[in-house]
Amino acid sequence: MTRSATHLVLIPSYNPGARLSETVRAARAHWDPVWVVVDGSTDGSAALLTGLARDDPGLRVLVRERNGGKGAALLDGLQAAGDAGYTHALTMDSDGQHPADSIPRFMSASAAAPEAMILGAPVFDSSAPRIRLRGRRVANWWTNLETLWSGIADTLFGFRVYPIAPLLAVMQRTRWMRRFDFDAEAVVRLSWRGVPAHNLPAPCRYFSAADGGVSHFNYWRDNLLLTWMYTRLFLGFLVRLPVLVARRLAR
Repeated sequence: MTRSATHLVLIPSYNPGARLSETVRAARAHWDPVWVVVDGSTDGSAALLTGLARDDPGLRVLVRERNGGKGAALLDGLQAAGDAGYTHALTMDSDGQHPADSIPRFMSASAAAPEAMILGAPVFDSSAPRIRLRGRRVANWWTNLETLWSGIADTLFGFRVYPIAPLLAVMQRTRWMRRFDFDAEAVVRLSWRGVPAHNLPAPCRYFSAADGGVSHFNYWRDNLLLTWMYTRLFLGFLVRLPVLVARRLAR
């Protein structure tokens, strides 16, 4: 296990299902510290995690009384991490989809390029739903357009390392980025600020309900949210286009 005074693992969690304990323990096996933000869960997971943290000084649990969404949970965690002196956060989901054994590799890449966001490029297996893969291709196209193809391999995969200060700066200037729109909008807005993207492959697995998998993705609600997000971002992209082009030509 690697201990760091600058980089932490940050896990947002909302009614995550049976794989929560396994996910947190796997993250702790590879990194210290690990923080979990319980986002208004109603499944008893806050008590479970608080119990784990009592016996583990490397695990911290932050509990939000009401569910606010993935981005809202991460914002609380990022603010607390920044206040505690951490400079970078690796975000990962609590449901077991993301590869805990890749944490050291991503953290090493971040330490080598602290100005960059280290983005997971998902390697899917046969468990990935086809409809989600098709939607992902559309989302990736829009993200690449709105960042002038700045090198973002995947816009929705939440296993990634962010420099905390610039991410807080963009989040505090908008009331969006609080729900499922967080991952995609974060990489676009950080790219606009000049934060480079480095991509690393990482396996991603979708678990069935029989295997303890839980999904809170709502096809219509969340796709409408993403459509509205990309519309907003496209308008922002048009305003920033001269600056983005000039930056690209100056490289």
